[in-house]
Amino acid sequence: MPIFDFECRQCGNEFEKLVLKTTAPVPECSACQSADVVKKVSAPGFRLTGSGWYETDFKTGKKKNLANGQGESGN
Repeated sequence: MPIFDFECRQCGNEFEKLVLKTTAPVPECSACQSADVVKKVSAPGFRLTGSGWYETDFKTGKKKNLANGQGESGN
């Protein structure tokens, strides 16, 4: 479920909120209950590392299969 970062323009409070739909209305400020809140752009809270589909599926050329030390030709 997506957790978004928000900032209140009234009091400057920054808070996170679980929002079930990206089209859902922006929540009220958790500190002052103002409706003058904007969604902030933020990075995800996790990073996928190691070997797996995400490491090899989207790489091209010699960058493929770096996890096992092989290039595109399968050396």
